[in-house]
Amino acid sequence: MIASWWAGLSLVMKILWGVTLAASLIFIIQSILTFVGADADSSFDVDVDTSMDGADLSNIEGGSNLYTFRNFVNFILGFGWSAILLQDSISSTGVLIFVSALVGVALVAAVMYLFKWLAGMQQSGNINLQKMAPGCEGKVYLTIPAARKGSGKVQITISGAVREYDAVTENEADLKTGAPIRVIDIVDANTLLVEEINTYTV
Repeated sequence: MIASWWAGLSLVMKILWGVTLAASLIFIIQSILTFVGADADSSFDVDVDTSMDGADLSNIEGGSNLYTFRNFVNFILGFGWSAILLQDSISSTGVLIFVSALVGVALVAAVMYLFKWLAGMQQSGNINLQKMAPGCEGKVYLTIPAARKGSGKVQITISGAVREYDAVTENEADLKTGAPIRVIDIVDANTLLVEEINTYTV
């Protein structure tokens, strides 16, 4: 029965089903990793960081950065299932693609907002940055422009968990993604002043 149903699909629908099912599987895996304390997300690359706090929602990049693998999967998930479910209700292919794309974008926005809100709730409730962040070490997640010309993002280990914050630096060169850093001061409630560890002097 399944074989005959599959054989009756057009090539476009076969591709759509395949991509959507793959996105659904990845979404399930990401969700499981997230709520057992792992981050399965990076800028179109899977970077797994474990946490000692179980479901540490503060290092879920999907809540604050648009161009991530997680958000790409969420878009495909919303787009694919919408196109599949609405194909018999919307006769125009162009309208179907447009509506499905809107659903995909809406899903990405909803998930970003949800995780950003949850992360903010967790960070504000558990962490006193002024006392606990200075001296903590981590790595650059999104490039930090030199000489405080802009902000990037870092992931630091604090209170036994990997957490993500905005960051600026006074270094003369940009701090690239992956560079090891140390927090030297607090700029505001969610922004750290950091420097590269290999340039740190006592």
